[in-house]
Amino acid sequence: MTIYFEDFKVGHTHELGAVEVTEAEIIDFAIRYDPQPFHLDVEAAKDSPFGGLIASGWHTSALYMRLLADGLLNGSSSQGASGIEELRWLAPVRPGDMLRARYTVEDATPSATKPNRGTIHFLSEMVNQDDIVVLSMRGRGQFGTRP
Repeated sequence: MTIYFEDFKVGHTHELGAVEVTEAEIIDFAIRYDPQPFHLDVEAAKDSPFGGLIASGWHTSALYMRLLADGLLNGSSSQGASGIEELRWLAPVRPGDMLRARYTVEDATPSATKPNRGTIHFLSEMVNQDDIVVLSMRGRGQFGTRP
């Protein structure tokens, strides 16, 4: 079943699934994209302000994006996104953390110029196994209307 613009209700939260974060994935991502010592090296990370190895915020964001694609976008009439207004990494993500993602509809605005689509303003969050929000993101995405 395809989810269309009309199916997004203000206040509704879509649960997107979960992912476990591994030490190997944290280090691999850091080697490729964010080579800071507290993402790369277990020993060096012990002396960091974080007291141990943590995932890059960009890694956490990429994990969120995968859950969003699998849990919502690929079964919808998504037409892309026009931007992110706010992205915050609120708590460190550590090896062994189990992260859950959710997408809450804050506003749904039909397009004034293109009647076949509308814009969803959303709040996205990832929470760890202790229900601590580790990522918070506000943005907007475009979705097609029901044919």
